[in-house]
Amino acid sequence: MADNVRETIKEIKAKCRLYMNGVVSQSMREKGLEYKLNFGIEYPRIKEIAAAYKPDHDLAQTLWKENVRECKIMAGLLQPVETFYPELAEIWIEDMRYPELAEYTVMNLFQYLPYASEVVFCWMADERELFQLCGFLLMARLCMKGYALNEQAEAEFLDQTIAAIENGPLSVRKAAVGALQKYAVQSRENKEKTIKTLALLYNSGKPELVSLADAIKNGIEY
Repeated sequence: MADNVRETIKEIKAKCRLYMNGVVSQSMREKGLEYKLNFGIEYPRIKEIAAAYKPDHDLAQTLWKENVRECKIMAGLLQPVETFYPELAEIWIEDMRYPELAEYTVMNLFQYLPYASEVVFCWMADERELFQLCGFLLMARLCMKGYALNEQAEAEFLDQTIAAIENGPLSVRKAAVGALQKYAVQSRENKEKTIKTLALLYNSGKPELVSLADAIKNGIEY
């Protein structure tokens, strides 16, 4: 590690200690978020600390390798997209342990990657929970930015989404619902296709899926 990066990391950790929230940190540990160090700092403050530094590849990579919640979140804020290649994205996802980190990393970094639309379907179809989670979170972000699916991609997306809602872990199920809703509100045509697709949930005979289909339908009707 270069001396300047080492000093910057020390400086960042010192700032984090100033804003440490022991109550929040303890609450997170009780909920299963086990980091070597967790300052319990709220996201707006983490973003504020990161804003004092220029995006830097070496700094971001080093922050990510720290088993510190705030450092990992900050890594996504300070990683330049130009040097964040697909293989690095996979390494980061493999290293993720909690949905919170997936949500922040997708929001701060993954949605801006030039190859985002190329990896999103691979991630959604991956059997690993955090890859699926990042995939559906990323698709929701892309839809919000106006990303349009061609006919084949659209059919694949709807199939994968319904499969995730029916059988996925809770975090993936929620992300799939969110992606489906963002897709649906892109256009009247998408809304109609979504409502037709919901028939698969209604016909499942499972009360929880029927209830979820109702919630999705109500959420996209306006």
